[in-house]
Amino acid sequence: MGMKIKQDIGRGTYHVLMIALSLAMIYPFIWSLLSSFKSSAQLYSNSPLNPIPNPFTLDNYRRLLEVLPFGKFVINSVFLSLAIPLCMIAVASFTAYALTRLEFRGRNVLFIAFIATMMIPSHVTLIPNYRIIVDMKLYNKFIALFLTNMFTASNAFNIFFFRQYFLSIPRDLENSAIIDGCSRIGVFFRIIMPNAKPAIATTAILSFRSVWNAFLWPMLVINDYDKLTLTVGLKYLKEWEPNWAVILAGASLSIVPIIVVFLIFQKQFMSSNLNAGFGGR
Repeated sequence: MGMKIKQDIGRGTYHVLMIALSLAMIYPFIWSLLSSFKSSAQLYSNSPLNPIPNPFTLDNYRRLLEVLPFGKFVINSVFLSLAIPLCMIAVASFTAYALTRLEFRGRNVLFIAFIATMMIPSHVTLIPNYRIIVDMKLYNKFIALFLTNMFTASNAFNIFFFRQYFLSIPRDLENSAIIDGCSRIGVFFRIIMPNAKPAIATTAILSFRSVWNAFLWPMLVINDYDKLTLTVGLKYLKEWEPNWAVILAGASLSIVPIIVVFLIFQKQFMSSNLNAGFGGR
């Protein structure tokens, strides 16, 4: 009984600490969301420990739509956050399959080179990438965002992740399909990718979040007001609208798509984490 009581106390203490830690982590988001429904006077006068709006108002969201072409920015961000991850997944999965299943000289060296790019801070390559985009006359075009996400260090982790997941898929499945007359492309689309749904879901969530939250690079290469993403548009909101309650309204709305994407893919995402596609050769 003494040992059982100690175990119960230990578990209870652990859960209390985890709940307290979780509340401390999500409280800033809850405060920001609730504060977006406050008036400006209430936002500055209330204690940060009292996030409940009184009275509840939607004026900040109305003002947000008046100051910014919010719908246009959202459409641009949604388009880029869906199209770019799809291209990133295509490039990463094909590359990972080649590095996993095809035998060719220098394969391991090439893989190490991909991984090495992850160790270089993105700010180091910022100026060279910008110069390349300008020389290619791709400045102020969406294609600049596509290329830098698909063929730079941004996609290196996706290649690594897919490669490790593909290693966990038995080769016998492929060999059987090849014996039955299936081509390499057919094996990839009919065997590998259907068995890699957790990896695809995980990569889709992480890539969507990365593209949606991107700020510095889109701000540098996109100068056309009609092509701005939501994160860059919120920068202009801060310059044009001094009311922090309106800014919090825009920030709160910008988080909604990420939550929706996670809720859609959460089952596959959790499956990927639990089954960890980090198998051996």
